[in-house]
Amino acid sequence: MTYEQAKTLLEQKGQTQLLRYYDELSEESKQKLLTAIENINWDFEAALANPVDMSGKGRDIRPIAGLRRAEIVKKEKEFENIGTAAIKAGKVAAVLLAGGMGTRLGVDGPKGAYDIGVTKPLYIFEQQMKNLVQVNEKCGTIVPLYIMTSDKNHEQTTSFWKAHNYFGYPETEVKFFKQDMAPAVDYNGKIFLETKDTPALSPNGNGGWFGSLCRAGLCEDLHKRGVEWLNIYAVDNVLQRIADPVFVGATIDSGVNCGAKVICKTNPTEKVGVLCMDGDKPDIIEYYELTDEMANQKDENGDLAYCYGAIMNYLFRLSKLEEIAEQKIPVHIVEKKIECLCEDGVTRKPEKENGKKFETLAVDLIKPMASVLPFEVVREKEFAPIKNKTGVDSVESARELLKLNGVEL
Repeated sequence: MTYEQAKTLLEQKGQTQLLRYYDELSEESKQKLLTAIENINWDFEAALANPVDMSGKGRDIRPIAGLRRAEIVKKEKEFENIGTAAIKAGKVAAVLLAGGMGTRLGVDGPKGAYDIGVTKPLYIFEQQMKNLVQVNEKCGTIVPLYIMTSDKNHEQTTSFWKAHNYFGYPETEVKFFKQDMAPAVDYNGKIFLETKDTPALSPNGNGGWFGSLCRAGLCEDLHKRGVEWLNIYAVDNVLQRIADPVFVGATIDSGVNCGAKVICKTNPTEKVGVLCMDGDKPDIIEYYELTDEMANQKDENGDLAYCYGAIMNYLFRLSKLEEIAEQKIPVHIVEKKIECLCEDGVTRKPEKENGKKFETLAVDLIKPMASVLPFEVVREKEFAPIKNKTGVDSVESARELLKLNGVEL
């Protein structure tokens, strides 16, 4: 892209501030800026013009049927046999969503590289891989692993995995891809500059993971391997059981396009996303979208009708993902403290929110998948999220749960 082309484009978009420092840049920096402008994804304009209605109004929200623990235990061996056969046949791959940084944990690096050990090093990545290796040993095969990084942490993440010998995995079975980036804007919709030659971009949320994987050429790799199911999971839960044969088998046996591991809510107001039906399609709604009446509603067994809390562990049918690949999912606009170039030419992170970022969420893929199986897991055995350094859902609480599950720290 030439300067004239960039100027014409930005004049049309009302974003000429991106060229504000162009004349004082070196030739290398000028080219860097022009390339960045050429690669800007302008989808955020539509999101600003038509923001997602988060009120829940006009939705036909109803409870969804799922597999409770008692039912799973009764058919556990049958499900396990189905799942093990699929894994042995190479039909299952794992996708780790690890584009985030450990900022809230007080570190400037990939969240998965955070050390949760007490008497010895134990990294989040490492603990999750131990869970996956157990499946490999049980099934006598290796589940291929695809790891989504971001521009912010890609080099650090790949270097970390290499330095730790891929946590016992063959290098050929671990493939990395970057998630897409979206511009960060001020309250007038103007794209920030992060530095004089760099527009402010941020990872566009985990909802675009499949598109990013395909753009990296990895969909071809999946087909070559004969993969039919993708188990995606979040980096922040150290008790995640990945490619769990029982979960895989139950999902395949049910004939649905998607399986979702869930925990049963401890109380009506627990702040977790809830799996339910919206009309004739499954969906995950935020806890605040439930009315008090719905939140407290009971089923015929006296349990909460809206009990299935999502834990970001989903099994997606690959053919359905490809079928819906062109469908747009909602873009969520989030107010954030955005590091940007200030008037004095210095890049700073503000003390309060100064603009908006645009994110898609993996949970919004549930509805276009058209069918889902909620699969209840034991909270204490499979849900230890690390979002904070201390308190609720923290390093501290995760350590306690790991100890309960016999993990040496």
